[in-house]
Amino acid sequence: MNTKLHAICDSNGRPISFFVSAGQVSDYIGARALLSSLPDVDWLLGDRGYDADWFREALQDKGIRACIPGRKQRKTTVKYDKRRYKRRNRIEIMFGRLKDWRRVATRYDRCPKAFFSAIALAATVIYWL
Repeated sequence: MNTKLHAICDSNGRPISFFVSAGQVSDYIGARALLSSLPDVDWLLGDRGYDADWFREALQDKGIRACIPGRKQRKTTVKYDKRRYKRRNRIEIMFGRLKDWRRVATRYDRCPKAFFSAIALAATVIYWL
């Protein structure tokens, strides 16, 4: 079973919120699930997979500015702050720190609930280190 982990982290790269979806599911599902748990921030740095007009509008309604590059097949180009987007490496570092936990990296658990529990345990430790 493939899974996709959607995450929100703070500016220090500490995990805040997670959502696990099936691997073949679009990133829009994770964006919709995590939208209500977004903290009060000024900017959201996201991957190309989260580029959708409805998501950008929802962020704007919450008072959050989006720094998400447009998808390649998008007809109209979207402006984003390239210098700010380079800071997105913090969430990649957080995923790397999660994968330091062998149980998370190799996905021993078949049950999604048990896998998510292992992620939550690893994230709790990472948050306080």
